[in-house]
Amino acid sequence: MWQNLIETLDKLGEVYDNLTALGERKRNALVVVDMKTLSNILDEEQLINAKIQKLEQRRIEILKGLSKSNTTLTVDTKAKDFYRTAPSAAVGKKLIQLHDRLSKSVDNAVKIRDNNRVLAQCALDAVQGQLNRLSGAAVEPTYSGRGAGVVTHKKNFDFKA
Repeated sequence: MWQNLIETLDKLGEVYDNLTALGERKRNALVVVDMKTLSNILDEEQLINAKIQKLEQRRIEILKGLSKSNTTLTVDTKAKDFYRTAPSAAVGKKLIQLHDRLSKSVDNAVKIRDNNRVLAQCALDAVQGQLNRLSGAAVEPTYSGRGAGVVTHKKNFDFKA
């Protein structure tokens, strides 16, 4: 089971590295507002997220199986401490290396996701501003109860004609 855990952590690291690379491609697509590329990236992102879910479920099952045979474990046991209980020092060292790699990969993916979220919001705000400009909308100098700007639309058509 320890070898299965090594393989699963290694695959998780690879998948998160792929997600990070995809996030960088997504950032480039957001910057230039390339909707076709962005759509393809979102499809790829869904596949990667499905792989991550599957691998995480597998990792949890393996850890549950390993924890049943180790009576010294508690809820507060850290992952690295658990890995040190591996049958050999080499396996424990490999698990700790994979754990550190996975932690860094997840952190990178989260940072890129957060940055992309900001870029996406800015792009949506720019599109909304352009639509408001085209429709003749004006933003009032006050804010609504929710903290958003109050937008009024002037009537360009006379419906009584």
